[in-house]
Amino acid sequence: AARAIAYDMPGVTIDGNDPIEVSLVVREAVERARAGEGPTLIEAMTYRWGQHSMRVNIRDPRPKEEYDEWIARDPIKRLETTLIEGKVLPKKRIKEIGQTIKDELDSAVKFGQAGPEPTARTLEGAVYAPHHDWTEPGEPVDGRELSFVEALNEALHQEMAKDSDVFVMGEDVGLTGGIFQVTKGLAEEFGLERVRDTPISEATFVGCGVGAAIAGMRPVVEIQIFDFIALTMDMLVNQAAKFRFMLGGKPTVPLVVRGPQGGGIRLAAQHSQSLEAWFTHVPGLVVVAPSSPYDAKGLLVAAIRDDNPVIFLETKLLYLGQPGPVPEEHYAIPLGKAVVKRAGTDVTVVATAAMVPRALSAAAQLEREGISIEVVDPRTLKPLDEDTILDSVRKTNRLVIVHEAWMRGGFGAEVAAIVVDKAFDHLDAPIKRVGAPDTPMPYNDELERATIPSQDRIVEAIREVLA
Repeated sequence: AARAIAYDMPGVTIDGNDPIEVSLVVREAVERARAGEGPTLIEAMTYRWGQHSMRVNIRDPRPKEEYDEWIARDPIKRLETTLIEGKVLPKKRIKEIGQTIKDELDSAVKFGQAGPEPTARTLEGAVYAPHHDWTEPGEPVDGRELSFVEALNEALHQEMAKDSDVFVMGEDVGLTGGIFQVTKGLAEEFGLERVRDTPISEATFVGCGVGAAIAGMRPVVEIQIFDFIALTMDMLVNQAAKFRFMLGGKPTVPLVVRGPQGGGIRLAAQHSQSLEAWFTHVPGLVVVAPSSPYDAKGLLVAAIRDDNPVIFLETKLLYLGQPGPVPEEHYAIPLGKAVVKRAGTDVTVVATAAMVPRALSAAAQLEREGISIEVVDPRTLKPLDEDTILDSVRKTNRLVIVHEAWMRGGFGAEVAAIVVDKAFDHLDAPIKRVGAPDTPMPYNDELERATIPSQDRIVEAIREVLA
């Protein structure tokens, strides 16, 4: 309770096993809040009678004297005694109330026991809310171009204007506009209630985002540097991803967690990682990785409108990339739909995020030698459009997979496994993966460039599967 002083609010410690004291103090706090005088921090001291786990037959580590003392302060018995001694209720009425509660509990248990066992179909259908089937617009014909950052910013502006439930929060997202300027101008247009700067506490504000999404809002939470998503894993993996499933497939968690990952601007080992494989492994999460300004805008709009928790990966190399055509219209790109960025017949290259432009450059280079490369961009890593990848491999009979992340245990390994499982007979050469070596990102600029897959390395891998 002493911590309340740091927030300029009253704090009080009370006996949480005394129902009368709890009632009076909480009533006073409620009256204070309703009068516009702000919150109160109430620390109610109580005790857990059972152990941490009820499924393990282990010794209770707590001292018996302490345990017995708290058992003697049973709040229900204390309340009953107060009601009887104060002649508020007779013993008979208290007994009737207790029996009513017992009957309700017994009825609930019987109802649960009598219900049918869930089927496997129920299990699978409880993980994800249905995705919208958006109609993707064509490429703009008026020559309008935006940078990757500008496209993201336009998506946020348009969605916040369309839906008042959409709000943004994160470190420096307000008047600063984010350190990469993705949220530039949002605070001025929509106010600081909807564009909220947060403390440097990723677990805290991602947890707030999960709660807001469950409550019906559509939060967009920025992780300033995506490496620090590690601090939020409980909120994302144990809470957001499983909330719908644990409640029978009924609630929705329309949360977007977005931010820059990957290397390319010399931020070294703790600020340059590509961590998408962590999240593609988790049922309940959607993982999106756009590779162009056009895709960035349309996929972010779709992510905000989706009723599932979405990990939206933005790559620093793309922040620095060339502008591209982006329609001014408000559009969404369907989640779970890959796109063939370049048609070809000799080799399929499946590339993600910042590796897509490099794969396209490699394809253009090899075209001058008469080699035809098909470049497939999954766009959404989970759910993954397997059909587009498999159709391409069945046509070209060769596959190279390129991503910025480490190869071992990476997203490319999953794609390779899918192709071997479902299209092995169509392969005329072993699958090649191109990714980062098994080392943290170095600070040295030359070593960083050597670590991130280059156009030359992609060309080399293509030549190897054609050999």
